[in-house]
Amino acid sequence: MLTINIAQQFTTTPGARNYTDGPKSGEEFYDTLLKDAFTKALKEKVKLKIILDGTEGYASSFLNEAFSLLGNEFGAEIAWNNIIVISNEVPKYIEKVKQSVYEKRK
Repeated sequence: MLTINIAQQFTTTPGARNYTDGPKSGEEFYDTLLKDAFTKALKEKVKLKIILDGTEGYASSFLNEAFSLLGNEFGAEIAWNNIIVISNEVPKYIEKVKQSVYEKRK
């Protein structure tokens, strides 16, 4: 299993949706960490564990952007079935991630 700990590997203060919204956006997280780690996990035939705990919280747009990009690029079923999302501090984030993975972009 591969692991991304957002607080340790990306930031403790996640931003909003896009690069234009400011630093440490969901788009930046996807581009600089999530996409490559997910690709590596698929190649190694292991799941990618994503730990959301340890930050100051998430704008829903951060989670939506990062994980809808993942679902749209790799397919929702492949994305959701190959990640494990950990959020002990705010369990509702897990459902938000799932909804985002399955969100279709036009």
